[in-house]
Parts: sequence; C-alpha cells; structure tokens
Amino acid sequence: MNRKPTMGNFFSGSGTWELAAEMCGIEVVFESEIEPFPVALEAKRFPNAIQLGDVAKVDGTKIPKVDILTNSSPCQDLSVAAGKRAGLDGERSGLFREVIRITREMRYEADDMGRYQPRFWCWENVPGALNSHGGEDFRTVLESVARLVEKDAVIPMPPKGWSYAGVVDGDGWQIAWRTMDAQFYGVPQRRRRVFLVADFDGRCAGEVLFERESQSWDFKEIADAWKTTSVSLADRIDIASRIIRGEIPGAADRVECLAKN
Repeated sequence: MNRKPTMGNFFSGSGTWELAAEMCGIEVVFESEIEPFPVALEAKRFPNAIQLGDVAKVDGTKIPKVDILTNSSPCQDLSVAAGKRAGLDGERSGLFREVIRITREMRYEADDMGRYQPRFWCWENVPGALNSHGGEDFRTVLESVARLVEKDAVIPMPPKGWSYAGVVDGDGWQIAWRTMDAQFYGVPQRRRRVFLVADFDGRCAGEVLFERESQSWDFKEIADAWKTTSVSLADRIDIASRIIRGEIPGAADRVECLAKN
C-alpha cells in the first residue's frame, strides 16, 4: 500500500522545511517552535501538524515516528557575523544536541513495520559551522549524526579542514553536505547555507544533494507551487495583529507539548 512520506521539523521558524515538504508531496506530521508569531503562522498553514513547543522538553519516545526529520538549529553561536562564536558550546547553537537526543529516542525501537525512523536526517546552518572552533564543531556534528546509527563511529578532521561539500560513507549509511546559495534557486538575494543530509539505511544522501536529476530546476513550477501553499499576506498581518492585541498570548494555546503527556 502506497503512502505519503512523512516529516517532522524542529526549530521551524516560518516553516520553510514544511513548505518544501508540502510542495514535494510529503506529509508534515509535527513541528517545534516557541516564538509566538511563527507558531501561530504554522498552526494556520499546517493545521494538521502537531505543535511540540520547546525542543528541550520533547520526549522522542512519545512523538510520532516519521521518515524524514529536519532541523535548522540556531546558528548564532556558529556565525561569523554574530561575534563571539561560542560554537556548539553556546546556549543557542548547543540546542543541536537536543535534536540528536530526540532522534536517538525516536530510533530506539522499530515501528510496526520493523523500520527504524527517521531514515533521513536533514540539517541546515550557516557556512561558519564548517570552521567554527577550527572545524571541530562540524566534526562533532558529523560524528554525532553518524553515531545515531553506528554508536562507535569516529570521523577524523581532514588535514586542511572541511570543504564546502563532501560525503562520509559508513557501514550501510551515508552523510553528505553541500554549501548552496539562494541566488541560484530563484530567490533574489545572496544567502549561503550548509545543507546536510544523512541516510541511515542506505547511501542516498549524496544523490539527494548532488544529483541534478533529483532536484527541481523549473522556477516557474516552484513559484506556482509557492502560490498555492503559502499563507497570504493578509493572513500574516491578521496573525501579527492578534498577537500584538494579546489575543494570542504567547501563542501558548496553539502549542501541544507531547513531552508533558
């Protein structure tokens, strides 16, 4: 029986991962965000998705299993523009470890079909993540992700540091990363980001990031899909106004944190 692939997202922001998933026919099962405006916006845009709230309070054993887990963990402590660059030891960027914890909890037991989920794990961050603390932070990212499927995995630092794109192959798994710029994907701005994809049950990560045939290059098609899935400007203004008037106090009434159940 065919079914839609499923996805969950942490640090949702305005729901970019979710929007992309919807455009690709992927079902958004849950989201995690604490800022009032994004929470309210996502609740309207994806009304069937569970709102998990604070990522630090989520119990991975109690949330639905999904095929794909995405996250854009806070970048402030990794960014060159942010100044001090505390890296993964910083209060905000260190929340990356919470997603690792949750993923490990989700994969502790197989689902009813004998699959360990998520199979695909995706991460997005600033290019500064590649050289933060001399590259050690990105090595930690890679090793932490690899250990979700191979508990003793060791990923050494390359002699010349991390390149802007690469692949790590393991025993039945693969991690790939690539730096991309939004200006080449139909967006009128320069915005470089590192995208990392892990395939815990195969070697499709590189194909996802590097194979031209696996990506949509029809910008008209993308624009048309955006028009049919995004929330209108009027809806955004309405939500913002309601928050300002106190009608959505902290948007807390929209958040269902399963960790408390």
